[in-house]
Amino acid sequence: MTAEWPEQSADPTVQPVPAAVVAAVDAADSTLQNPQTAVISLGGNLGNRLENLQGAVDALEDTPGVRVKAVSPVYETEPWGVPAGSQPGYFNAVVLIRTTLPPGSLLERAHAIEEAHSRVRAAHWGPRTLDVDIVAYQGVRSDDPVLTLPHPRAHERAFVLVPWYDVDPAAEVPGRGSVADLIPTVDRQGVQRRDDVELRLPE
Repeated sequence: MTAEWPEQSADPTVQPVPAAVVAAVDAADSTLQNPQTAVISLGGNLGNRLENLQGAVDALEDTPGVRVKAVSPVYETEPWGVPAGSQPGYFNAVVLIRTTLPPGSLLERAHAIEEAHSRVRAAHWGPRTLDVDIVAYQGVRSDDPVLTLPHPRAHERAFVLVPWYDVDPAAEVPGRGSVADLIPTVDRQGVQRRDDVELRLPE
């Protein structure tokens, strides 16, 4: 399914940007010149988990300079880094996008989407309504502590690798190897595909 560019976003999470930036992004959108591919991981274990993930997908598509190209199946996963049974299970998915936004602007947008879904950063491994993480951006490698690319723990996490493989079986984690080769090296226990629910590609 091919998504069309929205003429005007009704999404209240879209953050105002300078007119010159909007013009440049919109021009790149209309000509599809130099778009980059990025991989976004979504997750959440509070509230309506499916609704929150779908809201993130829709908000990404409503962002000037972003087009959602593929959405993975939904996986239910055990919380990472906390005692078993101490938190509700997560819904996780991976989204592939094409974007004319630079990584820093895409990160700002991801944080805005989280905040619009009442994300609270009270504890490092605490429960949350929504995570929107940039896993990879066009093969870029960066040690910037604000946005490390690829995500420094993506290659260790089945809840990222498994849905990523679903939408891009040939994917590579820059500097780590192929997603297909990494999946057998991680613990996939507690990562279960939910075929009874699904995320929609924006129309």
